[in-house]
Amino acid sequence: MNIQFNPEDYKCKRPFHVEPTNIVSENDDMQRVTDEASAMNKRIHYYSRLTSPADRALIAPDHVLPAPDEIYVYSPLGTAFKVDSCTGGYGKNSSLVTIFMIWNTMMGTSILSIPWGIKQAGFTSGIILILFMGILTLYCCYRVVKSRQMIPLTDTSNWEFPDVCRYYFGSFGQWSSLLFSMISLVGAMIVYWVLMSNFLFNTGKFIYNFVHDINVTDIVPGTNGSNKVICPSAASDHPPQNRSVMFSSGNRTGFELFEEWWDKSQTVPFYLIAVLLPLLNLKSPSFFAKFNVLGTVSVVYLVFLVTVKTVHLGIHLEFNWFTENEFFVPEFRILFPQLTGVLTLAFFIHNCVITLLQNNRNQENNVRDLSIAYFLVGLTYLYVGVIIFASFPSPPLSKECIEQNFLDNFPSDDIMSFVARIFLLFQMMTVYPLLGYLVRVQLLRQFFGNAYPSLFHVLILNLAIVGAGVAVARFYPNIGGIIRYSGATCGLAFVFVYPSLIYMISLHRAGQLTWPTLIIHIFIILLGLANLIAQFLL
Repeated sequence: MNIQFNPEDYKCKRPFHVEPTNIVSENDDMQRVTDEASAMNKRIHYYSRLTSPADRALIAPDHVLPAPDEIYVYSPLGTAFKVDSCTGGYGKNSSLVTIFMIWNTMMGTSILSIPWGIKQAGFTSGIILILFMGILTLYCCYRVVKSRQMIPLTDTSNWEFPDVCRYYFGSFGQWSSLLFSMISLVGAMIVYWVLMSNFLFNTGKFIYNFVHDINVTDIVPGTNGSNKVICPSAASDHPPQNRSVMFSSGNRTGFELFEEWWDKSQTVPFYLIAVLLPLLNLKSPSFFAKFNVLGTVSVVYLVFLVTVKTVHLGIHLEFNWFTENEFFVPEFRILFPQLTGVLTLAFFIHNCVITLLQNNRNQENNVRDLSIAYFLVGLTYLYVGVIIFASFPSPPLSKECIEQNFLDNFPSDDIMSFVARIFLLFQMMTVYPLLGYLVRVQLLRQFFGNAYPSLFHVLILNLAIVGAGVAVARFYPNIGGIIRYSGATCGLAFVFVYPSLIYMISLHRAGQLTWPTLIIHIFIILLGLANLIAQFLL
């Protein structure tokens, strides 16, 4: 019987090597090992549990490992299974699958704010910044991938980047990496709550109007025709509420009552608690991982949506390099750091890139595959951002009307936008418990040594996370602001500071640090610091 074996275990779990002479009936489908070999296998597994996984003292050393084509998996009952996948490489994923995984992991809610970020920076400077930030974050990600290889005389095959930080910076590196990891995860969960409230509100509004045969129009400036585009921010200085007025059949009292109890910031964020809080308390959210493909479907559909909208709306561009007029923004604007903050999170994968690349079948292609994935992500951001900005109908609307979530520029009764919101709502409701699980594992295991110490501990943590999401959705439902603040904060550590510092320290210890390398990486750290400070000044 042949089975697939994760070659990651080959290095980190140190399988005990039983000599072929101790395997009975080697040619049979069900192979057996002798009692002596089985007893030794049990002993090795027992020893491996006496210390933490990071302690290598009681782990079988390299010289007892068999050749890849001689590896067997041994059960405590003495059954031996031939492993046939280690000879193919270190992992089981092809380069194409690895590239797709990185692209799918990196693409997130930030794509909804890219057009707004281009508007804040200016069209030309926005394109330049997307390219620049893509290259810069790719280089820092490359430094993360190579960081383990620069640690001498230590087996780092099962290390993640926080382990590397702990090696170089001690307990400070351990706790600071935990802090910034929490900022990125909780920030993402807050953005998800705001967006889920938005999508649920517009979806419910569409369904109610359709069922009750109510024709409404948004009390906001907008274009006419079948491909209507609206400007919610022009109606109020506050985030758009999509308030409507009724023009035809239906019960006006019932409609007004619906709008009172179905409000984007006053009521809908609280309704989500009933669905999502119980899901957060599940011990294992593995069921929701099966729906990850919805993320890919949502992004592909968004690309399709913006393409169709552009075909119908056409291109509306006018180049004003430094002056602003009624309908267009300058090509270069002082608000450009708001885009760099969004892009820091949009290109953020540095805390899990080692894990994703570990399963690549051809490890020598890691850098190439990572570069291709970054190129595809940057191309997707450029396409969506540029197309939405260029096709936004100016005149009659100003480019300043582009919302932090570009779907808000389409009315709730727009069919294509309704489908996009349904896709995104369901996808986020399946990803949200996974993010909560990651927060729980990292935080509670660090403090209590157990990811699920009790229902009380988990409930308190989840109430705090949900409460933060509800509060932000109620009082500050600006996803562009949340994304840029959390992106610049966690990016300062994981993207700019730690990769550069670790590279400089490792070169210094090896006596290979040069002045140009030192100046370049100090400049990268200063860029990350300036990026964070600018978010609070603009």
